[in-house]
Amino acid sequence: MLNSILSKAILDFLIAFGVVVGGSMLAGIGAVLVMTPPSISMLETAAKLKIWAIVAAVGGSIDPMRYIESNLLEGHFSPVAVQIFYIVCSFLGAHVGTELIKAVCRGSA
Repeated sequence: MLNSILSKAILDFLIAFGVVVGGSMLAGIGAVLVMTPPSISMLETAAKLKIWAIVAAVGGSIDPMRYIESNLLEGHFSPVAVQIFYIVCSFLGAHVGTELIKAVCRGSA
């Protein structure tokens, strides 16, 4: 049980991280192609993608929120805590990805 929870948490972290870093890197490539500063484009894209990376990692829809609501109303707190843990792991992945992009763009400026 704990192994599957940690496995999903790690996947959620890495999915959110990958969405932010991958999207920002591709935005940088696109900026080079259209002759605009890539670091500015990458920073803006990382900030915009952060929330969407979390949504993509936890399931891509409102279902996790419904899951939390239904279990909370029934008094089952353990599944609620696990789902919140997944959301926090996704947030951390997106945040680490955003900070990495900030560090990379600071180095090139």
